[in-house]
Amino acid sequence: MDYREQLLQGLEHANVQLDQEKIMHAYAIAAQKHEGQARTSGEPYISHPVAVALILVEMDCDTDTVIAALLHDTLEDTDLSPQVIKRDFGADVLLIVEGVSKLRHINYTTKEDAQAENLRKMLLAMVRDIRVILIKLADRLHNMRTLDVRPPEKQRATSFETMSIFAPLADMLGMQRIKAELEDRSLYYLDPIGYAEIEQKIGEVRGRGEQVLASIKEKLAMRLDEEHYHYTIDSRIKQIYSIYNKMYGQNKTFDEIYDLFAVRIIVDEVSDCYNVLGIIHDMFKPIPGRFKDYISTPKPNMYQSLHTVVLGREAIPFEVQIRTWEMHRVAEYGIAAHWKYKGGITGADSIDSKLEWVRSLIEDQSERIDNEDFMQELKVNLFADQVFVFTPKGDVINLPAGSNPIDFAYSIHTAVGNKMIGAKVNGKIVELSYTLHNGDIVEILTSAAERGPSRDWIGMVRTNGARSKIRQYFKREKREENIERGKEGFEHELRRNRIPLSGEIYDQLVESVLARFQLKDLDELYATIGYGGLTLSKIMPKLREEYRALRAPAKEPEKLDGEVPANRASGGVIVEGIDNCLVKLSHCCNPLPGDDIVGFITRGYGVSVHKADCPNIRSLMATDEGMSRIINVSWDYYDTKWFAATLTLTCYNRIGLAADITTALANLHVMIHRLSARETKDRYVKISVTIDVKSLEHLDTVSARLKKINSVIEIVRGAN
Repeated sequence: MDYREQLLQGLEHANVQLDQEKIMHAYAIAAQKHEGQARTSGEPYISHPVAVALILVEMDCDTDTVIAALLHDTLEDTDLSPQVIKRDFGADVLLIVEGVSKLRHINYTTKEDAQAENLRKMLLAMVRDIRVILIKLADRLHNMRTLDVRPPEKQRATSFETMSIFAPLADMLGMQRIKAELEDRSLYYLDPIGYAEIEQKIGEVRGRGEQVLASIKEKLAMRLDEEHYHYTIDSRIKQIYSIYNKMYGQNKTFDEIYDLFAVRIIVDEVSDCYNVLGIIHDMFKPIPGRFKDYISTPKPNMYQSLHTVVLGREAIPFEVQIRTWEMHRVAEYGIAAHWKYKGGITGADSIDSKLEWVRSLIEDQSERIDNEDFMQELKVNLFADQVFVFTPKGDVINLPAGSNPIDFAYSIHTAVGNKMIGAKVNGKIVELSYTLHNGDIVEILTSAAERGPSRDWIGMVRTNGARSKIRQYFKREKREENIERGKEGFEHELRRNRIPLSGEIYDQLVESVLARFQLKDLDELYATIGYGGLTLSKIMPKLREEYRALRAPAKEPEKLDGEVPANRASGGVIVEGIDNCLVKLSHCCNPLPGDDIVGFITRGYGVSVHKADCPNIRSLMATDEGMSRIINVSWDYYDTKWFAATLTLTCYNRIGLAADITTALANLHVMIHRLSARETKDRYVKISVTIDVKSLEHLDTVSARLKKINSVIEIVRGAN
């Protein structure tokens, strides 16, 4: 069967009405333009867009989405013009195709920059039309299905990106079927040994499990028939990645996974769900603490269902999921089940709320955050655990874990945040830095007039939406003040780094900064710095590098009068301008390779190295005498020494918690120097652990691993 026939057959079995003539016209164009092109496997390239289109047909997508899928690579890989797409298929299809297409015509400094810019473009298009991300996920899914023909390094890189970005995106949008397959296929390449181990364990119990599930389904069907319910029952064995995550993320054995086997019951009405739950608990013994009601309190990705774990034959535990047909459709395809562009669809506001963080991340392209910050913000939003809190009226607000009342206020409305003067949690006044917990009732205290936020709030908030709205306030209301403030800070940093404030080199540096952040002139740069859209700690490292390159010719660098060569000093730090000096890392902030750092010349103790945002160094820099002792330092990334770092974990206390933490660190081959624990007033436990790491990136990896431990709520750097 050729690819045209495959497509026709898929269209014939579609569950929604599609314009076959229009779709086949798109196929003809795609086949013609991709003629002579082949995939790495040797297959004709047209096989890929056809496969992507068929995945979307299975998801009950509309005609324009299927057409855009067939054409999604034509703009970047062929000579097909946007005008032809718009003429033949309309502006919507062109918008989708352009949103999916990569930015191929820009020369990027690094691969990371290219990835960030392409993701930024995709998310911007996604906010305009959600169908962009549906095609992108289907595209990634087919690429993962055919990844075996790529070189090992490409397999790992693609799998890592899939696990980091695309699987969490699918999860956030409620597309569980897509998410599960992306995770399993990524794990296959990222940890083939772990994958094979779990696959083997599943194989050992599959036969018995299928027998048990068949028996359970038979008993349930008899009982539900007696009660005259209209229903469907199916079963499954838990996906490999989910098992892997529990075994290696939560330090459980294979035998401790109680939801390995599951039965799903689909009924007509919400009331039927709860009635069937009663029948299940009457027929089987429920396991205490294993019931979850996602119908009354849906997950942030719109998922609704009842979950309970019960004991079956031979004391084998299994999970039962109970949901309606509508809930099932949303559980499988998430946001794809809520077509916003269909007339009269309910739940559009809900969809908009799921995309709010994306909108806030990219809403003002004039204040573009750099690619590193963009990727960090993206991953924070994708991986953030949720906390559910309530307004005084009982409305549920979900925020990322670690959010505070300021985040809450701006999630309600910008005006509420701008008028905020305090907050009550559960009837008691709290500090604005108070970390919100599940079930908290939050009341925002406001003034009659808009007082405006504090600049300090930018560093306090957890959500990008709140941060963006605070910056917008200062950008809108305080332009002249921002320009003055930003100019003072920028020139202060130039003087501190001994960079001239005029001349040819200065002009070149300014042009470079303006181009990098897409700013039109110096006033806009000053204003952006002034309201917090750009931080000097982000600007200066690159500016220093460019200054050194411009100051010294590449072929034979000339030593300037009075200049002392940089010294690769002790402590993994390079000191500029001082030879043979003692270097020590400050204990007040414990800087790590990857942190922006500054040096301070002490009296008799050499150079003390601090993080650039360390409160102590800021206070020293506030005086002229202190500023005169500031010196440029940088990390020596060729030095392989270890650095001490402290993490503080906020946890629900339980038996075995400390053991799980130490085991996780041992598995990462991390040395523990100190571990202490104390109980807080609110009955949580704070565990401080001092460990050896090689860099900030290494510390982030350790933190991510510890965050997966059951009952760990929050991890912050430093003693707390």
